[in-house]
Amino acid sequence: MTTYDNDSAEFFRARGFGLRIGFGARPALLVIDLINGFTDATMPLGSGLDAEIVHTRALLDAGRAASVPILHTVVRYDEEDLADAGVWRRKQAGAASLVAGTRAVELDERLERRPNEQVVVKKYASAFFGTDLTSRLLSAGVDTLLIAGCTTSGCVRASAVDAVQLGFRPMVVREAVGDRSAAAHDQALFDLDQKYADVVSAEDARRYLGELTAGG
Repeated sequence: MTTYDNDSAEFFRARGFGLRIGFGARPALLVIDLINGFTDATMPLGSGLDAEIVHTRALLDAGRAASVPILHTVVRYDEEDLADAGVWRRKQAGAASLVAGTRAVELDERLERRPNEQVVVKKYASAFFGTDLTSRLLSAGVDTLLIAGCTTSGCVRASAVDAVQLGFRPMVVREAVGDRSAAAHDQALFDLDQKYADVVSAEDARRYLGELTAGG
C-alpha cells in the first residue's frame, strides 16, 4: 500500500479504507497525456518524466505481448480562442500551448505508439469527461484499467475517480505516473489508494499482463 505518512495510513486503515479492488479478467492499458507538452520540461506545462516513460514503455511492451486494448489520451484544443477549453483556460495559461497541429499535442515518440492503439482526444482532466472512452471500453469487454501517465494529482486522479464511478477497476501503476510536484504526486497516490483505486507496482502490473499472455 502506498503511504503518505504513518499516522495518516493508520488513521485510514483503522476505518476500513484502502481495501483491495483487485485485478479483473479483461484489462486495458490507459496511458494518460504523455504528449510532448507534458513530457518536455522546456514547455509551459512540461516536467521531467523520463523515469515514468521508461516504466510506461515496459508496461506497453507487456500489454502488447498480451494483446490487451491500449488507449492513449491527448489533450488538444482546436478552437483559435481556446473556446473548447471552456472556463478551464482561465485557470492555467499553459493551456494555450496545447493547440492542434503543434508538436506539443503529439504523443512522446518514446512510447512508439502502434497503429492499433487508439487515441482519445480530451479537453479536460478526466479521460472520460466529454469523450467516448466508456463506450470504447465497454465494447471491448474491459473491466480493469491499468493507468499510466500524467499528472498524478490532475488527469490521472480525475480519470481513476471516474473509472471507479463507472464500474471499472482502476489500477494506478505507481512508477508509471508522474507529476510536476513530488508532494502532490505522493498525496494523490495516497488518496487514490485509500478511496478510489489500487495503486500497484509496475512489477505487479507486468506480472499480471504476463499471466494473461501465458494463459493464452
